Amino acid sequence: MKSNNQRTVSHAIVVVCAALLFSAPTFAQSLLGHKYEFEAAPIREGEKAVIPLDTSDPSYNIWRQLRDLSKDPVREPGIINIQKYDFGLSYNSMPTFFHMPVAMSPADLKASKVDIAIMGAVTDMGSGMRGAAHGPNAVRNSNVYGGYGARQPHLHTMVDPLTDLVVADFGNAPIDIMSTERSMQPIREFVRSAAEVEINPGEHVIPIIVGGDHSLMYPDVAALTDVYGKGNVGVIHFDAHYDAGKYMMGHLISHGMPVYRLIEEGLVPGKNFIQVALRGYYPDEESFKWMREQGFRYHTMAEIEERGFQAVMEDVINEAQDGPEYLFVSFDIDTLDPSFVPGTGTPEPGGLTPREAFPIVRRLCAESNVVGFELVELAPMLDPTYVSALNANRLIKECMTGIAMRKQGLTEPHYLSPLTKTHGQN
Repeated sequence: MKSNNQRTVSHAIVVVCAALLFSAPTFAQSLLGHKYEFEAAPIREGEKAVIPLDTSDPSYNIWRQLRDLSKDPVREPGIINIQKYDFGLSYNSMPTFFHMPVAMSPADLKASKVDIAIMGAVTDMGSGMRGAAHGPNAVRNSNVYGGYGARQPHLHTMVDPLTDLVVADFGNAPIDIMSTERSMQPIREFVRSAAEVEINPGEHVIPIIVGGDHSLMYPDVAALTDVYGKGNVGVIHFDAHYDAGKYMMGHLISHGMPVYRLIEEGLVPGKNFIQVALRGYYPDEESFKWMREQGFRYHTMAEIEERGFQAVMEDVINEAQDGPEYLFVSFDIDTLDPSFVPGTGTPEPGGLTPREAFPIVRRLCAESNVVGFELVELAPMLDPTYVSALNANRLIKECMTGIAMRKQGLTEPHYLSPLTKTHGQN
């Protein structure tokens, strides 16, 4: 039983918190938006803004030290199939992305002419809710049915990316699990090491990055601008939130800030950003004004509810083709309604259904020149079932199916196989 004094203190705390949250401008808006209207919190005399790192510590960079592959048995470069059985059910297979062979180095990617290199990035310090670090391995283990080695085409298109493309698991990017800031440049270098591999004249490996929190958008997109040029890569950003916050307690990167970082550094101009499925309570009014000033094209759930998803999808596809030659698709798993994906740190009710999300991802990758894709914010430990990882798996498969369709020339608007869209009987 609480005493009267305890109740009084608890009530006072609630009142203070409510005053902070609901004052105008709200604390949350000021913290996360583009106009911070309070005085900066002072640093006390003698206080350091940060405690410096000990760069003499022998373990300072151990997290990014690659294993010396020269000590391995000598082999010719190329991807390595580690599966023991020609046809192995999910529970009898080694957990790689889609049971695909592994690539240990960019030389392996080049020697095997890998079309798609799937890699994990286990950041979750950029989020208030930890757990996204387990996203990549959850996807590796998400094939709850189906075999390895059997042709399993996408039923809508009769295209199977796992046999029509060369796909490899490129491992995980180096991450300092205690620092988002320290992880950004190594991730950028890791993604670039795959994206810069030219497998045919003018044709590069396409990286697919599985996260990890959404701070990844910054190094992932930056890596592609390193390869294709600053300002030459457009971004299709699926998210419940716009992730262009400017203030975050002194940090310049978090899972709510990558868009602002890319624009601030001139890597991607606002006119080359297209955002889909924004909803909830973020962005605020000032942020929407900023997005318009930057030239953003955005499609909120309010628009989707008013006009219908089919009409909005056609607009997104057309806008994706009205911009730079190269496109990157960033898909935050909270784009989907949490009834389909409870396993994410920032669930927002009222999102897309899988039946809406799957075709637009597939179409973007088939009908546009997508050179990179990321799936972020999957936090499987927040989901007591396997449904979140299953839907994440399928989103990546939709992307790969679209890339395979494009390689086969199946780029007409919303291509569907004649075998599956009608039974053909009179």
